[in-house]
Amino acid sequence: MIKEAEGKVYAYTPGLKVTKCNRIRKKRILPISGTVLVKEGEKVNFDTIVAYATMFGDPEIISAASKLKVPKQRLNDYMIKKVGDKVVKGEIIAQNIYFFGLIKKFVYAPIDGTLENISKYSGRVIVRGVPIPIEVKAYIPGTIVEVIPDQGVVIETTASFIQGIFGIGGESFGEIHTITETVDEPITEDMITPEHAGKILVGGSIVTSEAMKKANEIGVVGIVTGGISSQDLTEFLGYEIGVAITGEEEINLTIIATESFGEMPMAQYTFDILKDLEGQMASMNGSTQIRAGVVRPEIMGPPLEDVEAVLSEDSLNAGMTLGTRVRVIRAPYFGKLGNVASLPTGLQQLETESKARVMEVKLDDGMKVIIPRANVELIIQ
Repeated sequence: MIKEAEGKVYAYTPGLKVTKCNRIRKKRILPISGTVLVKEGEKVNFDTIVAYATMFGDPEIISAASKLKVPKQRLNDYMIKKVGDKVVKGEIIAQNIYFFGLIKKFVYAPIDGTLENISKYSGRVIVRGVPIPIEVKAYIPGTIVEVIPDQGVVIETTASFIQGIFGIGGESFGEIHTITETVDEPITEDMITPEHAGKILVGGSIVTSEAMKKANEIGVVGIVTGGISSQDLTEFLGYEIGVAITGEEEINLTIIATESFGEMPMAQYTFDILKDLEGQMASMNGSTQIRAGVVRPEIMGPPLEDVEAVLSEDSLNAGMTLGTRVRVIRAPYFGKLGNVASLPTGLQQLETESKARVMEVKLDDGMKVIIPRANVELIIQ
């Protein structure tokens, strides 16, 4: 579970990407075999359906012979509907009328669907529910660069790209609107109005549970903020949430914390990118997985730099060098941002008398500090 020490917040996994321009590829795959609806080279938008499939509906088993008070082997004689017939919930599918019509027994369809089986051995009838459609949408505007037959596609786009620490809620898209003036303001209930329906709200250091509830009620698409409280999440969802895997919550709102658990001002660089995207359409996904196969919550909007300036994946995944942007994730400098000033070789003894590889970081306030390399998070810009 998410836990917070009094007056403190837990640290997070190193390696966030926060970029003004990045070439991104997204694989969009059906959970079962189906039909791909687009071709390689085709342009798609947020809500373009790229692949489609149907799943069998759930079965409902009815003890028909028992209900009708007839022998199992003669059940077919009392059926009104036959195998393969469509049925509507509440419709009579079998009946037994006897004793001069004074006694009537009926079997009703429990759901909409198809009569799938009539068994003379068990005396049971199976009604299969209506097929469940599965649609996979593009999620991001871009170009189809690969079609995977019967499964899905790969979409490529160039976008500003921000990864968060933790999120809830699935995929969504909407217009970005900055709701706070500075990075250290909380998002509160009174800030949210009906005019924000369909938008992604950005701002500040934390979002209150009351603000989450109001945003969810009026149709806000998403909220991006610096920190998020486990207590507020519990109040909003109505239950405690684990942090291992999220994204399947039954809510209409996607929430992303960019910095940490607890109240934490959003990094100014991140805030400035999102402010520059004011009024632009963006996609976001709160799905988070912090164990094997780490998945980060993300928000993507139009690129803010020329496409020629796009960083390659190799450079995005490169290690730290002089000047690399980092955030400290342990006390006593927790949450501070700075740049790598030097990378001494070998192990150095710490105040705790243990030895570790360290780096010198010039913090944004001008102070230079020596920090264990394990105590920083890489900010890829």
